[in-house]
Amino acid sequence: MADLRKTLETHVSNSSVAGAVGLVARGDRGSRGDGGEEVAAVGYVDVEGTAPMARDSIFRIASLTKPLVAAAVMMLVEEGRIGLDDPVREWLPELASPTVVRTPASPVDDVVPAVRPITVFHLLASRAGYGFPSDFSLPALAPLFSELKQGPPQPRAVPAPDDWMAALSRIPLLHQPGDGWLYNLSSDLQGVLISRVTGAPLPEFLAERLFEPLGMSDTAFSVPPGKLDRFTSYYAAGPEAGPERDPESGLELLDAPDGQWSSPPAFPSGAGGLVSTVDDWLAFGRMLLAEGRTAMGRRLLAPESVRRMTTNQLTTPERESAGLFLEGMGWGFGGAVDVEAVEPWNVPGRYGWVGGTGTTAHITPSTGTVTLMFSQLQMGGPSFPELMRDFWRYAAGTSAAGTT
Repeated sequence: MADLRKTLETHVSNSSVAGAVGLVARGDRGSRGDGGEEVAAVGYVDVEGTAPMARDSIFRIASLTKPLVAAAVMMLVEEGRIGLDDPVREWLPELASPTVVRTPASPVDDVVPAVRPITVFHLLASRAGYGFPSDFSLPALAPLFSELKQGPPQPRAVPAPDDWMAALSRIPLLHQPGDGWLYNLSSDLQGVLISRVTGAPLPEFLAERLFEPLGMSDTAFSVPPGKLDRFTSYYAAGPEAGPERDPESGLELLDAPDGQWSSPPAFPSGAGGLVSTVDDWLAFGRMLLAEGRTAMGRRLLAPESVRRMTTNQLTTPERESAGLFLEGMGWGFGGAVDVEAVEPWNVPGRYGWVGGTGTTAHITPSTGTVTLMFSQLQMGGPSFPELMRDFWRYAAGTSAAGTT
């Protein structure tokens, strides 16, 4: 079995990615630098080779934002400020009387009233009726892209939360609240909900209640000037020709360190707006493995909240209908949960997710393992790229070996 460095270097050497950082940590408690960690940083922060990739390199983590925001919502539930069964209309009045397209394939003006309110649980379980299905051609999806800028993260393109919510109120649901799983948008709604319940901007609440207690000093919705030298560039598999395409790697620059994440966004996206490092997300993952306690023993979440987050909330038909996104997985709060051993890395109870910017993070309670791989290449669609699959295969092998 190749080691972690060789697993990642295979993809750097063939120019499919400029660089990557991988981390496999065993043990559910501990602080940075503890034993039981295997870390590899390979390649460079950009295709020009400006600086080597490092353990503390900063990445756009995209949808790895989702579990963090879900954890913040659960803090408010524990405090009694909101309840899982509470309709969200009290804090999100724009969603007080939503309409629903008559069928998923109906035009956006062929609608019926919602038969039940959208609840906090619906948002946490991504069952609110807004979001992406496996079929991206459905008419009701078009305004999600054009008006709400759903899709790949683009912080400077999205309107401020109140304007965003006003636009959302004019868009019908794809299905009745609670009737199925749809991807992404519910996490953005969670972010707005947190801000309106607490009266604090989402970045401020997350920093005070989650990032600072966990020592996540590099996690935020933008990168300050003093850290831009650690911020990686972001690429896509480029077209045959274009001004931003690197002739050697074929990668097309989507965002440079001084680009969209170099200043705070108008809309801090709870679905995909954060930047972070592998060590920062490791601290969060270990907190979940420790049933809500930090390495210093401070409790951030109750064990029951962690169990709710990391337990599948979907029925078998709902999982099957989301097959384009979920391979052998269900969905908890903010992340996927393995329920079938479809691939070697699918372990029942493994929780986590991937980011469309080339990032992946999971915890496996049965082995006490946190596995993280951050790269800087946009995913071409919901299917997981070979770099992720190879990393998962390696991490599953080493985790299994560590338990024998």
